This record gives sequence, structure tokens and C-alpha cells, in this order.
Amino acid sequence: MALMEPNCIAIVPSAHCQIRSRDTEYPFRQDSDFYYLSGFVEPDSVLVLLPGRSHGEFVIFCRERDPEMELWHGSREGQTGVCDRYGADDAFPIGDIDDILPGLIEGRERVYYSMGRSVEFDQKIMYWVNLLRSKEASGAIPPGEFTDLDHMLHDLRLIKSAAELRTMRKAGEITARAHIRAIQKCRPGTYEYQLEAELRHEFVSSGARHTAYPSIIASGSNACVLHYLANEMKMRDGDMVLIDAGCEFEYYAADVTRTFPVNGRFSSAQRAVYEVVLAAHQAALAEIKPGNHWNQPHDATVNVITRGLVALGLLKGSVKSLIKRRAYKEFYLHRAGHWLGLDVHDVGDYRVSGEWRVLEPGMVMTVEPGIYISPGNNKVDKAWRGLGIRIEDDVVVTKEGCEVLTAAVPNTVEAIEALMDISR
Repeated sequence: MALMEPNCIAIVPSAHCQIRSRDTEYPFRQDSDFYYLSGFVEPDSVLVLLPGRSHGEFVIFCRERDPEMELWHGSREGQTGVCDRYGADDAFPIGDIDDILPGLIEGRERVYYSMGRSVEFDQKIMYWVNLLRSKEASGAIPPGEFTDLDHMLHDLRLIKSAAELRTMRKAGEITARAHIRAIQKCRPGTYEYQLEAELRHEFVSSGARHTAYPSIIASGSNACVLHYLANEMKMRDGDMVLIDAGCEFEYYAADVTRTFPVNGRFSSAQRAVYEVVLAAHQAALAEIKPGNHWNQPHDATVNVITRGLVALGLLKGSVKSLIKRRAYKEFYLHRAGHWLGLDVHDVGDYRVSGEWRVLEPGMVMTVEPGIYISPGNNKVDKAWRGLGIRIEDDVVVTKEGCEVLTAAVPNTVEAIEALMDISR
């Protein structure tokens, strides 16, 4: 509220329950912005901020208590609960919003609202504003301006507090244990979905009921499909398997990738490509520190991967020339990472005024270089084809440099082989 202009109002709707099939709903997840501001996890709610309002600056509209419905679907906070337990200054039934919210909007010079996310709620906002405009002749004062809330709110979400970082460390710890479990359970003849089950077992038994995104368990050439989700193939002796999976703990995401041999031993070709990706990963970590900009870790991975591809004979020419014409993109298709937080691809601009954003303590990002050699790439030797390798960790920018939140998962060839030896 301190960032908002004087005499204004901010309006943030919650998420809604979504139907999965007939009368069955998907598990409810609160809207990340709404959760960030309130911690309140019930659907059909609206958060309103009114800086300077004498009767209370933090207002929530939410469902009323309903003993009969609560027998079916669980308890509700109601207006008293949302004030007592979530710090709202004032609360009203959601059914009364059409009668009350126009009065809260009236006389405010500016409305902060994220237009375009919900057609239904956009229409409600315009209905309330147009209602005030229709009464201007009798003295009603509609707002003069609308301002997108996203930019201001998402800049706040980009810098994590100490409490948020504690939660993200926990998400990272749970995810690390899950990856270690899956690595140790891997055997030739195991199905990809069986490793997915091992991951989910560790997540849920550790209190992380949901994944942060659909898990990728991609063995063999499936690892060359960046968003492979079938997870149904039997894993073969001699293949690699790429696992990209993370839990969501108390609404905060982890996002980790490890690639390892199904039989516990890297072949010479697998090891050669893996070492290039690992070197790129380490080069990116060295660039993550306050004062450096967002793109420096990515540039570092491009340099290392291009040099590695040349050394392996997969690219030919000078490294400088190959980078300039982006020849590496045939094998390295994506960027080196993204913001991480309440969303796995979290909010926050990567550029500010056309320039790459400068890194600051409290920012959390992934580092995930990879090399993918398509099984249909006839320009390279057959020994390389169908090999996909990615290494990904979650990293927070600190005052001195960075902290890897998911470092507990081994990532060197020797450590992975040793881990797999233990279970055999």
C-alpha cells in the first residue's frame, strides 16, 4: 500500500474452483497474487486495499459460514475468521459485493487491478465503474484512472523475504530427497511412471501434497522432448533418464533436473556430453551475484556449451562465429533459467527499461543448461543421437554471491555412480 498513489483502491480476486468432470472438481489452488498478499486459501473471495481508509485499509469479501455445506466440504473462515486469523480490518459476505464494493470505489482517483486474467471479473469491475458513472449527475464520483497492478506487485514478489526463503529451502530439501530416492530406485526394465511414483511418495510423505508442475521422467530419446509428459516407457539398459520434477511446499515451488544412466554407469559418450553440461552449470553459478545482470549466467552457459560441442565434433568452426550465429541452438534450445517462487515460472520482468535486470539479494532463479541431440539428427555420428542431458538447480542470490537450495542432489558423474552403487 505504501507504493500506491494517494486516494486509490487495489482489487485482487481469488481463484475459483474448476470442474474436472461432471460434479468433480480439480484440487483448489489459490491465485498466487491473492495468496502473497493475504495467505487466505478459500475460493470465491476478493481482497481490497484502501490506503488511508479510516474504517480499515485491508478488506476481504469471502464466503459466509454455512454449517450444512461445511459438513460436505470442510470448514470456512467466514467474516470473523478472516479478521481474526488473517489480519483483515474489515470483512463482508461475497454475496454482498455488488452492494458494497461500488461504494468503496467511489471517490477514489485510481483503481489498481490486473485486467485480462478473468473475463467474468473484468466485467464486474466495469459494471461497478459504469454504475458510478451513471450516477455522476447525482454526485457520484467514478475513478479517473486504471493502473495494472502486476508490475508493482510482481516486483515485490521477485525479492523473497527471509520467511519465503525458509519455505523455499524446505521445498528444495524435499525435492532433493525425492530425486535421490528416484535415482536409487532406477533399474533397467523399470517404467518411467514407476520413478514418478517414487518422487510423489517422497513429496507427499514429507508434507508437500502437490507437484509444482507435471513431472518429466524421460528415458532414452524421450529426453530430447523438452516437455515430455507421457512417462510410460520401459527404461532400457544403456540409456540415460532425465527427471525434471519439483514439489510445491506451502505454495512455493522447487524445480530440479537430474540426468543419469539407467544401469548406474555412464558410457564414454554419455559422460563426455554430461561433463560439458555440468561445466556450463558451474559457469552459470559463478555469474550469479549482486551487480551482475540476468543474462550473464545464460551467456556463460552458451560459451561453455558451444566450446564443448566443438570439442566433441558436434559443431565445426570458431566458437566466436558459432555463438554469433547461434549455431548452438540446434543442441541447446532454451535459456539457462527462469525466476522461481510461488509459481514455477515466477513473476518479475527480465528486462527493465530495455536493459537486462540487475541481480539483487533475495531473487530466486533456476540454472538449467542442457544439450539435446535429436535421434533424427543425421549430421552427427550415430553414437550421439537420442542423447538429452539437463542439470537444473534452484539458486538464491545472496549478498556475497549465491546459495544453491537443491545442492543435496548429487550432480557429478562420480557422485551419481556412487549413489546408484549403494542401492545395488
